[in-house]
Amino acid sequence: MDIFTLIGLIGAFGCILFGTVFGGGTIGGLFDLGSIIITLGGTIFVMMSGFKMSDLAGLGKIYGITFKTHKFDVVSGIKTVIDLANVARKEGLLALEEVVKGIDEPFLQKGVLLIVDGTDAELVRGIMESEIGALEERHKSGIGIIETMATFAPAFGMIGTLVGLINMLQNLNDPSALGPGMAVALVTTLYGSIIANVLCNPFAAKLKGHSAEEIMYKEIMLEGMLSIQAGENPRIIEEKLFSFLPRSVKEDATAAAAAAKTEI
Repeated sequence: MDIFTLIGLIGAFGCILFGTVFGGGTIGGLFDLGSIIITLGGTIFVMMSGFKMSDLAGLGKIYGITFKTHKFDVVSGIKTVIDLANVARKEGLLALEEVVKGIDEPFLQKGVLLIVDGTDAELVRGIMESEIGALEERHKSGIGIIETMATFAPAFGMIGTLVGLINMLQNLNDPSALGPGMAVALVTTLYGSIIANVLCNPFAAKLKGHSAEEIMYKEIMLEGMLSIQAGENPRIIEEKLFSFLPRSVKEDATAAAAAAKTEI
Protein backbone atom coordinates (compact mmCIF):
# COMPACT_ATOMS: atom_id res chain seq x y z
CA MET A 1 0.00 0.00 0.00
CA ASP A 2 1.19 3.51 -0.83
CA ILE A 3 1.22 4.98 2.69
CA PHE A 4 1.99 8.47 1.36
CA THR A 5 -1.40 8.65 -0.36
CA LEU A 6 -3.19 7.72 2.86
CA ILE A 7 -1.12 10.12 4.96
CA GLY A 8 -1.78 12.93 2.49
CA LEU A 9 -5.53 12.33 2.49
CA ILE A 10 -5.82 12.10 6.26
CA GLY A 11 -3.48 15.06 6.72
CA ALA A 12 -5.49 17.28 4.38
CA PHE A 13 -8.76 16.61 6.20
CA GLY A 14 -6.97 16.92 9.55
CA CYS A 15 -5.67 20.37 8.66
CA ILE A 16 -9.15 21.52 7.66
CA LEU A 17 -10.71 20.26 10.87
CA PHE A 18 -7.89 21.55 13.07
CA GLY A 19 -8.00 24.96 11.41
CA THR A 20 -11.74 25.16 11.93
CA VAL A 21 -11.52 24.40 15.65
CA PHE A 22 -8.40 26.54 16.15
CA GLY A 23 -10.16 29.44 14.48
CA GLY A 24 -13.00 29.30 16.97
CA GLY A 25 -15.48 27.31 14.91
CA THR A 26 -17.01 23.91 15.44
CA ILE A 27 -16.68 20.76 13.37
CA GLY A 28 -20.44 20.42 13.38
CA GLY A 29 -20.69 23.78 11.67
CA LEU A 30 -19.00 22.33 8.60
CA PHE A 31 -21.84 19.91 7.94
CA ASP A 32 -25.03 20.88 6.16
CA LEU A 33 -27.24 18.32 4.43
CA GLY A 34 -28.59 20.71 1.82
CA SER A 35 -25.10 21.77 0.82
CA ILE A 36 -23.99 18.15 0.55
CA ILE A 37 -26.93 17.32 -1.70
CA ILE A 38 -26.26 20.29 -4.01
CA THR A 39 -22.49 19.89 -4.25
CA LEU A 40 -21.91 16.16 -4.08
CA GLY A 41 -25.23 15.06 -5.55
CA GLY A 42 -25.07 17.62 -8.36
CA THR A 43 -21.52 16.60 -9.25
CA ILE A 44 -22.44 12.92 -9.35
CA PHE A 45 -25.48 13.42 -11.57
CA VAL A 46 -23.65 15.70 -13.99
CA MET A 47 -20.88 13.09 -14.24
CA MET A 48 -23.58 10.58 -15.15
CA SER A 49 -24.70 12.92 -17.91
CA GLY A 50 -21.21 13.32 -19.29
CA PHE A 51 -19.83 9.76 -19.10
CA LYS A 52 -20.98 6.23 -19.79
CA MET A 53 -21.99 4.11 -16.83
CA SER A 54 -19.22 1.65 -17.65
CA ASP A 55 -16.66 4.46 -17.28
CA LEU A 56 -18.01 5.61 -13.94
CA ALA A 57 -18.33 2.03 -12.67
CA GLY A 58 -14.55 1.73 -12.77
CA LEU A 59 -13.98 4.93 -10.79
CA GLY A 60 -13.52 3.04 -7.53
CA LYS A 61 -10.90 0.83 -9.14
CA ILE A 62 -9.11 3.91 -10.50
CA TYR A 63 -8.95 5.45 -7.03
CA GLY A 64 -7.82 2.13 -5.61
CA ILE A 65 -4.79 2.21 -7.90
CA THR A 66 -3.51 5.35 -6.16
CA PHE A 67 -3.39 3.50 -2.83
CA LYS A 68 -1.29 0.68 -4.25
CA THR A 69 2.48 0.75 -4.39
CA HIS A 70 3.56 0.93 -8.00
CA LYS A 71 7.24 0.53 -8.64
CA PHE A 72 8.52 -0.41 -12.03
CA ASP A 73 12.06 -1.55 -11.34
CA VAL A 74 13.70 -0.23 -14.49
CA VAL A 75 17.19 -1.28 -13.40
CA SER A 76 16.04 -4.85 -12.84
CA GLY A 77 14.25 -4.78 -16.19
CA ILE A 78 17.42 -3.60 -17.95
CA LYS A 79 19.40 -6.40 -16.29
CA THR A 80 16.82 -8.89 -17.55
CA VAL A 81 17.17 -7.55 -21.08
CA ILE A 82 20.98 -7.76 -20.86
CA ASP A 83 20.70 -11.38 -19.68
CA LEU A 84 18.50 -12.12 -22.69
CA ALA A 85 20.99 -10.36 -24.96
CA ASN A 86 23.81 -12.54 -23.64
CA VAL A 87 21.77 -15.68 -24.25
CA ALA A 88 20.89 -14.55 -27.77
CA ARG A 89 24.54 -13.72 -28.50
CA LYS A 90 25.81 -17.11 -27.34
CA GLU A 91 22.97 -19.45 -28.36
CA GLY A 92 20.92 -17.53 -30.91
CA LEU A 93 17.48 -15.92 -30.85
CA LEU A 94 15.64 -19.24 -30.77
CA ALA A 95 17.14 -19.99 -27.35
CA LEU A 96 15.19 -17.06 -25.92
CA GLU A 97 11.89 -18.91 -26.25
CA GLU A 98 12.57 -21.13 -23.26
CA VAL A 99 14.32 -18.44 -21.23
CA VAL A 100 11.55 -15.87 -21.57
CA LYS A 101 8.94 -18.30 -20.23
CA GLY A 102 10.48 -17.88 -16.79
CA ILE A 103 10.12 -14.08 -16.86
CA ASP A 104 7.07 -12.67 -15.12
CA GLU A 105 6.63 -9.72 -17.46
CA PRO A 106 3.88 -10.16 -20.12
CA PHE A 107 5.01 -7.19 -22.21
CA LEU A 108 8.58 -8.46 -22.42
CA GLN A 109 7.41 -12.02 -23.07
CA LYS A 110 5.18 -10.94 -25.93
CA GLY A 111 7.90 -8.90 -27.61
CA VAL A 112 10.58 -11.56 -27.29
CA LEU A 113 8.26 -14.27 -28.64
CA LEU A 114 7.49 -12.07 -31.65
CA ILE A 115 11.22 -11.75 -32.24
CA VAL A 116 11.75 -15.50 -31.85
CA ASP A 117 9.01 -16.11 -34.42
CA GLY A 118 11.03 -14.09 -36.93
CA THR A 119 8.69 -11.07 -37.03
CA ASP A 120 10.13 -8.07 -38.88
CA ALA A 121 11.65 -5.45 -36.55
CA GLU A 122 9.38 -2.65 -37.78
CA LEU A 123 6.33 -4.84 -37.27
CA VAL A 124 7.49 -5.73 -33.75
CA ARG A 125 7.91 -2.04 -32.98
CA GLY A 126 4.49 -1.26 -34.43
CA ILE A 127 2.73 -3.98 -32.44
CA MET A 128 4.40 -3.13 -29.14
CA GLU A 129 4.00 0.63 -29.58
CA SER A 130 0.31 0.07 -30.30
CA GLU A 131 0.06 -1.76 -26.99
CA ILE A 132 1.83 1.09 -25.20
CA GLY A 133 -0.45 3.61 -26.93
CA ALA A 134 -3.57 1.71 -25.89
CA LEU A 135 -2.29 1.58 -22.32
CA GLU A 136 -1.67 5.33 -22.35
CA GLU A 137 -5.18 6.00 -23.67
CA ARG A 138 -6.74 3.89 -20.92
CA HIS A 139 -4.76 5.82 -18.35
CA LYS A 140 -5.80 9.15 -19.86
CA SER A 141 -9.44 8.09 -19.83
CA GLY A 142 -9.40 7.30 -16.10
CA ILE A 143 -7.47 10.44 -15.24
CA GLY A 144 -9.83 12.50 -17.41
CA ILE A 145 -12.85 11.36 -15.38
CA ILE A 146 -11.25 12.53 -12.14
CA GLU A 147 -10.12 15.84 -13.67
CA THR A 148 -13.62 16.47 -15.02
CA MET A 149 -15.07 15.87 -11.57
CA ALA A 150 -12.57 18.39 -10.22
CA THR A 151 -14.05 21.04 -12.53
CA PHE A 152 -17.72 20.25 -11.80
CA ALA A 153 -17.46 20.13 -8.00
CA PRO A 154 -16.40 23.80 -7.45
CA ALA A 155 -19.06 24.89 -9.96
CA PHE A 156 -21.77 23.16 -7.95
CA GLY A 157 -20.24 24.61 -4.80
CA MET A 158 -20.79 28.04 -6.28
CA ILE A 159 -24.32 27.11 -7.33
CA GLY A 160 -25.03 26.07 -3.75
CA THR A 161 -23.59 29.35 -2.50
CA LEU A 162 -25.85 31.32 -4.83
CA VAL A 163 -28.86 29.31 -3.70
CA GLY A 164 -27.95 30.01 -0.08
CA LEU A 165 -27.54 33.74 -0.74
CA ILE A 166 -30.90 33.86 -2.48
CA ASN A 167 -32.54 32.18 0.50
CA MET A 168 -30.74 34.55 2.86
CA LEU A 169 -31.84 37.65 0.96
CA GLN A 170 -35.41 36.45 1.08
CA ASN A 171 -35.21 36.58 4.88
CA LEU A 172 -33.68 40.03 5.36
CA ASN A 173 -36.54 40.90 7.70
CA ASP A 174 -35.00 38.46 10.20
CA PRO A 175 -31.48 39.74 11.08
CA SER A 176 -30.81 36.72 13.29
CA ALA A 177 -30.99 34.44 10.24
CA LEU A 178 -28.38 36.33 8.20
CA GLY A 179 -25.30 34.89 9.93
CA PRO A 180 -26.34 31.24 9.79
CA GLY A 181 -27.62 31.70 6.25
CA MET A 182 -24.31 33.12 5.07
CA ALA A 183 -22.43 30.31 6.80
CA VAL A 184 -24.50 27.66 5.05
CA ALA A 185 -24.06 29.44 1.72
CA LEU A 186 -20.28 29.38 2.09
CA VAL A 187 -20.19 25.75 3.21
CA THR A 188 -21.17 24.64 -0.30
CA THR A 189 -18.15 26.46 -1.75
CA LEU A 190 -16.00 24.69 0.84
CA TYR A 191 -17.40 21.31 -0.21
CA GLY A 192 -16.68 22.00 -3.87
CA SER A 193 -13.11 23.04 -3.09
CA ILE A 194 -12.51 19.97 -0.93
CA ILE A 195 -13.81 17.60 -3.59
CA ALA A 196 -11.63 19.22 -6.26
CA ASN A 197 -8.44 19.88 -4.33
CA VAL A 198 -8.39 16.98 -1.86
CA LEU A 199 -10.27 14.16 -3.56
CA CYS A 200 -9.62 14.79 -7.27
CA ASN A 201 -6.59 16.83 -8.36
CA PRO A 202 -4.00 15.13 -6.09
CA PHE A 203 -5.16 11.68 -7.17
CA ALA A 204 -5.10 12.68 -10.84
CA ALA A 205 -1.54 13.92 -10.39
CA LYS A 206 -0.47 10.64 -8.77
CA LEU A 207 -2.10 8.62 -11.54
CA LYS A 208 -0.25 10.69 -14.15
CA GLY A 209 3.00 9.89 -12.38
CA HIS A 210 2.23 6.16 -12.32
CA SER A 211 1.27 6.26 -16.00
CA ALA A 212 4.44 8.06 -17.06
CA GLU A 213 6.56 5.62 -15.06
CA GLU A 214 4.93 2.54 -16.59
CA ILE A 215 5.10 3.90 -20.13
CA MET A 216 8.79 4.78 -19.78
CA TYR A 217 9.48 1.29 -18.42
CA LYS A 218 7.79 -0.36 -21.38
CA GLU A 219 9.52 1.92 -23.90
CA ILE A 220 12.90 0.98 -22.43
CA MET A 221 12.01 -2.70 -22.61
CA LEU A 222 10.95 -2.26 -26.23
CA GLU A 223 14.23 -0.61 -27.20
CA GLY A 224 16.08 -3.44 -25.48
CA MET A 225 14.13 -6.11 -27.36
CA LEU A 226 14.72 -4.45 -30.72
CA SER A 227 18.42 -4.12 -29.93
CA ILE A 228 18.58 -7.85 -29.18
CA GLN A 229 16.85 -8.58 -32.48
CA ALA A 230 19.40 -6.36 -34.28
CA GLY A 231 22.21 -8.41 -32.75
CA GLU A 232 23.79 -5.55 -30.86
CA ASN A 233 26.49 -6.15 -28.26
CA PRO A 234 25.04 -6.53 -24.73
CA ARG A 235 27.32 -3.77 -23.44
CA ILE A 236 26.06 -1.40 -26.12
CA ILE A 237 22.48 -2.32 -25.25
CA GLU A 238 23.16 -1.62 -21.58
CA GLU A 239 24.60 1.81 -22.36
CA LYS A 240 21.66 2.59 -24.63
CA LEU A 241 19.01 1.61 -22.10
CA PHE A 242 20.65 3.38 -19.17
CA SER A 243 20.78 6.55 -21.27
CA PHE A 244 17.01 6.83 -20.67
CA LEU A 245 17.67 7.23 -16.95
CA PRO A 246 19.52 9.80 -14.81
CA ARG A 247 23.25 9.19 -14.53
CA SER A 248 22.94 8.60 -10.79
CA VAL A 249 20.72 5.56 -11.41
CA LYS A 250 23.39 3.85 -13.50
CA GLU A 251 26.09 4.75 -10.97
CA ASP A 252 24.03 3.23 -8.15
CA ALA A 253 23.36 0.10 -10.20
CA THR A 254 27.05 -0.26 -11.04
CA ALA A 255 28.04 0.19 -7.41
CA ALA A 256 25.47 -2.40 -6.29
CA ALA A 257 26.73 -4.89 -8.87
CA ALA A 258 30.34 -4.33 -7.77
CA ALA A 259 29.37 -4.81 -4.12
CA ALA A 260 27.56 -8.05 -4.97
CA LYS A 261 30.65 -9.41 -6.76
CA THR A 262 32.84 -8.48 -3.79
CA GLU A 263 30.57 -10.39 -1.40
CA ILE A 264 30.73 -13.44 -3.63
